[in-house]
Amino acid sequence: MVYLDHNATSPLREGVGEAMARAQIALPGNPSSVHAAGRRARDAIEVARAKVARFVGALREEIVFTSGGTEGDNLAIRGLARTAAARGRRHIVTSALEHPAVTGAVAELADAGFTVTRLPVSERGELAVTDLQATLRDDTGLVSLAFANHELGNVYPIAALAAVAHARGALFHTDAVQAAGKLDLDVATLGVDAATLSAHKLGGPKAVGALFVRRGLDLPPLLAGGHQEHERRPGTENVAGIVGFGVACELASASRETEEARLGALRLRLETALLRIPGARLFGVGEAGARLAGTSLIGFSDAPGQLVAIGLDLEGICVSTGAACTSGSLEPSPVLLAMGLGARAAAEGVRISLGWTTTAADVEALVAAVPGIVARVRAASGDEPWPTGAAGDGRPLELS
Repeated sequence: MVYLDHNATSPLREGVGEAMARAQIALPGNPSSVHAAGRRARDAIEVARAKVARFVGALREEIVFTSGGTEGDNLAIRGLARTAAARGRRHIVTSALEHPAVTGAVAELADAGFTVTRLPVSERGELAVTDLQATLRDDTGLVSLAFANHELGNVYPIAALAAVAHARGALFHTDAVQAAGKLDLDVATLGVDAATLSAHKLGGPKAVGALFVRRGLDLPPLLAGGHQEHERRPGTENVAGIVGFGVACELASASRETEEARLGALRLRLETALLRIPGARLFGVGEAGARLAGTSLIGFSDAPGQLVAIGLDLEGICVSTGAACTSGSLEPSPVLLAMGLGARAAAEGVRISLGWTTTAADVEALVAAVPGIVARVRAASGDEPWPTGAAGDGRPLELS
């Protein structure tokens, strides 16, 4: 199998599974218990917390363990919005490019009476600092913008955006799930108030994540019923998962710079080859702007992205069409729609995301397979309706 869907989840790095297995056996105690077994489990969590804190340049007490990116985004956005509302600030700024976890949390707040403004998006998926300046108001309480886009790979000027928000008295949260392990992620340099991480995006276990919350900042919990994580995230901690997260952070940090160069070269190879296919286009900033080294979102005219991804899957190559949380949907990509593309073009995107397991042979296999698959999809599609939502007629394309 050729696995090129690291933005959805990245396989466990070597050593992570072993550390988790040891923790499962050697640390049976509840970390909230005061006896010896509980203290050993607590010590393991705190060692891992220190590793995650070093990974993002934070203090240990600024790290809150969660079940992953979705919970982290919801905890940060809903909690910080409540904190800001207590000061009379009920205006939130975000963008239409954000991960579904962010858009979902913001939508819930809008239903609860908060006012939401979404920043303008360029045709290449860019966000401008000047647009944020123009959008901020005296009652703006929270700005939430991703460090790197989950579909395009675009990297945003978070330090500048956060500085502008703070100048108007607003809090700033960034979803750093896709950036962690791929970019230099130092929360002090970025100047953010909160940042979301997810272990499985950087070679750690699934269902474990962390939220950086700046020291001294009030963050009400989402749930009631426990005192864990300094009253911010109740529930018994996933000790083995947290241990694995800490190990993954160490490994990702040690290899980040060399991996960035290696994956950038592999991405250049695949894009050079695939963009030779007639009707191919690259979505996002391309080489003209900052982009994650291992992410490409490419569309092929008259070839629905879902069908291209299915064709690749049948040949043992794993890619996706966007966020894993919505990859089962046949609706056009909200990210591409926000960039001004029509529904048909927005349904053509195929996301190829490289990671620590990717080899040159994997890229060559993809490059060899895509032209034929695109040709077959185009021939099969013909004048037939596209998948539901892609052309607006609501009828699925029959696959044979």
